[in-house]
Amino acid sequence: MACLPAAPPALAFRRWLGLGLFVLLSLSLGCALEKKVVKSKAGEKVGLPCCHEIPSSESLQNYRVYWQKNTTEVVLAYAEGKKISEHERYENRTEMDDRNLTLWIYPVEILDNGPYQCVVQHLRFSQNSVVVCDEPVTLFVTADFSKPNITVEVSSNSCDSTEVVVRCSSHGGFPKPKISGALNNVSVVWNASWVSKSSLSLYNITGELWLNVTKDVSFTCSVEYNGFTKSTSLLLKKTNDCIVPTVPPPYNVITASSIIIIIFLLAIALAARYLSRHVCSHCCKPQDSVEEGVKECMKPPMSSKVTSQTSSV
Repeated sequence: MACLPAAPPALAFRRWLGLGLFVLLSLSLGCALEKKVVKSKAGEKVGLPCCHEIPSSESLQNYRVYWQKNTTEVVLAYAEGKKISEHERYENRTEMDDRNLTLWIYPVEILDNGPYQCVVQHLRFSQNSVVVCDEPVTLFVTADFSKPNITVEVSSNSCDSTEVVVRCSSHGGFPKPKISGALNNVSVVWNASWVSKSSLSLYNITGELWLNVTKDVSFTCSVEYNGFTKSTSLLLKKTNDCIVPTVPPPYNVITASSIIIIIFLLAIALAARYLSRHVCSHCCKPQDSVEEGVKECMKPPMSSKVTSQTSSV
């Protein structure tokens, strides 16, 4: 059985060397990615790690350290163990560890958001220096939003349903948030609006929802920002009060009813006047006629007298 010739020793060494460099590069990139982002909340103390640590056998006097923001703005700088520069906006808010070169910022502000870079130079000779570290790290500062506040405004009401405007608002947070919610555990889409002075200022957010409520409903409003969530809930009950508006009768009905009432009143007035005249015509006679009528009534009947006389006879 034939055997393949072995690779020359130099070629094998190159292969192993290339593989080793690849592994070292992958490990260094992995470490760099782990240090890439630092998150903090406004008002807290935050530390930005540097990519180099001074050995115990040396001191800060053998190094120059530059902490920069956006590669153009020097936040803090040390040379030969002494502070040589500090940005006015970070004045009295920064300090650096003299061993691991971590940049501490306290209290951290919203404007501190952005990419930073730690540049370390080793001073081997008085005139020459060697860059031993130059890696970026990003600071992401957040500010907590207030607990969402839900308000309900009734736009119209009827026996069957109630039209309402639901508003959910939260303020004083960063970064720009998202608003979400649920109606009886079913997701709803809010009509959201934001207010902020700039992209690096605190945000206020308000969401609106128009609903036609026919029964009791439960609202949930959530404000989400940078992995944080603030939520609140509200139960809205449908009222049973039902007021049916009175519909006025048509104009023709009103006119006809008025005419009937007027005719009825006129008929009563005429009847009363006729009766009063008829009574007066019988009761209000002259005095002589009355006396004669009384005398006539007092005379005994003639037929009775004649009959008694005849019978006695």
